[in-house]
Amino acid sequence: MGNCNACVRPSEDSTKSDSRSHRHSKQQRRKKRDKDRKPNPYSLSPNDLIHSVAPIRVLKDIIPLSHRTRITDKYILGRELGRGEFGITYLCTDRETKMDMACKSISKRKLRTAVDIEDVRREVMIMSTLPDHPNVIKLRATYEDSENVHLVMELCEGGELFDRIVARGHYTERAAAGVARTIMEVVRMCHENGVMHRDLKPENFLLANKKESSPLKAIDFGLSVFFKPGERFSEIVGSPYYMAPEVLKRNYGPEVDVWSAGVILYILLCGVPPFWAETEQGVALAILRGVIDFKREPWPQISDSAKNLVRLMLEQDSKKRLTAQQVLEHPWLQNAKKAPNVPLGDIVRTRLRQFSVMNRFKKKALRVIAEHLSVAEVEIIREMFTLMDTDNDGKVSYEELKAGLRKVGSQLAEPEIKMLMEVADVDGNGVLDYGEFVAVTIHLQKMENDEHFRRAFMFFDKDGSGYIELDELREALADESGETDVDVLNDIMREVDTDKDGNISYDEFVAMMKAGTDWRKASRQYSRERFKSLSLNLMKDGSLQLHDAATGQAIAV
Repeated sequence: MGNCNACVRPSEDSTKSDSRSHRHSKQQRRKKRDKDRKPNPYSLSPNDLIHSVAPIRVLKDIIPLSHRTRITDKYILGRELGRGEFGITYLCTDRETKMDMACKSISKRKLRTAVDIEDVRREVMIMSTLPDHPNVIKLRATYEDSENVHLVMELCEGGELFDRIVARGHYTERAAAGVARTIMEVVRMCHENGVMHRDLKPENFLLANKKESSPLKAIDFGLSVFFKPGERFSEIVGSPYYMAPEVLKRNYGPEVDVWSAGVILYILLCGVPPFWAETEQGVALAILRGVIDFKREPWPQISDSAKNLVRLMLEQDSKKRLTAQQVLEHPWLQNAKKAPNVPLGDIVRTRLRQFSVMNRFKKKALRVIAEHLSVAEVEIIREMFTLMDTDNDGKVSYEELKAGLRKVGSQLAEPEIKMLMEVADVDGNGVLDYGEFVAVTIHLQKMENDEHFRRAFMFFDKDGSGYIELDELREALADESGETDVDVLNDIMREVDTDKDGNISYDEFVAMMKAGTDWRKASRQYSRERFKSLSLNLMKDGSLQLHDAATGQAIAV
């Protein structure tokens, strides 16, 4: 018969009562729904993330439930070996075997966006997937607790690639060929297993130990991605010196690794990068022009076969560039043991030493800046979020972002703001939640900010004298053994101490930081956004054109 009440006209009082009852019931259902709904971890503020009852599981579905033991049950964590953007690397010792390893502990507090978390997940998946290779660092175990993700890897104690070359009194074309062959064998193995490295550079190759015969190991897969044949990528990542032209054009594939290896080979042979300028835009333009200098010393003494391979690896057209397999089949590498064994001269070793150590000096300074950006400015970022969120709905729309950036004096053009929005809007809902907004703000921070340089300078100026003295520089640049090469310190002083008073003043420090020796950015997010913005600027002035991967047609910006 149906519901009898539907046939009865209720009184006015009963209607009000039913209405109140309906509203109450609706509120109860909403409360229950909100209670049951899990919060989006990327929409929480950093403090919320830190104090949330159920911490984010970064390695969810990667670490099996049965393996969720504490790292300290298996390993003893020892001294600090180094620091990076997201965490600290420690010496760790297996409790049973007493074998020393390295543990990279990644702080969850610093994984502020979904992109950061995905980077870590992908790094673990790639290192777990790649087959054992004598020249790739081995991931031994992964652990996760409420504060950190721990990656236990084999320990490399032999130092960076360039440091070893500099330490050798006799450096030859034959030695460079041996290193290049090793690097290309790593690239070939990665490509055969569907992995594109995307960040090949000398600093990402360490020696396993201090023996002369020590193997070289590729150590960092933080920007690597899985790829399928024919798949194209558009995200701008990597380090400026080593970036292929198609990366700037935002349409690339695994060929970029061969380009980067070609840049490393050029540096191995002459001590300086092939594409250099005082500014990021200048370097990008040099990369796009692709003019390679084979006239400076010691190129006249280097074999034609070596020069030929460099040209083929630094081919502008990625379709014509050699594959990793073809590079390894090149006569210069096939006959690596027959390459000239004549010393390339002190000029190359001196250049490599300066290149390596100035990088170390700047990396320390950039690290201080990065830590400042990611921790101390969070309160300012929160205030900016509130300022831009004009309708107080906990989200920043495109219009609010555009208006807010104008308020704070940003000169970003509308296409750049649109790109920012697209890149940062991780969940694709057209608005930015707090976590996504933090990423945008960090992207927009300028390293040229005087306050950031001041903080970095104070880190080195331990006694507060207003100068970085030789002893302070020695302490800051000491390697794991506590020693620093005296010649290297003198080289830095010669280059940075322009008034020759024996100290580095604040102005001299800032000039060094702004110079083109090494302006790699301290954070992956910063680098990604900085170079997207640079790419847009190059498009605007006609230096760069984007093409659709499918049609080959130019894309209007």
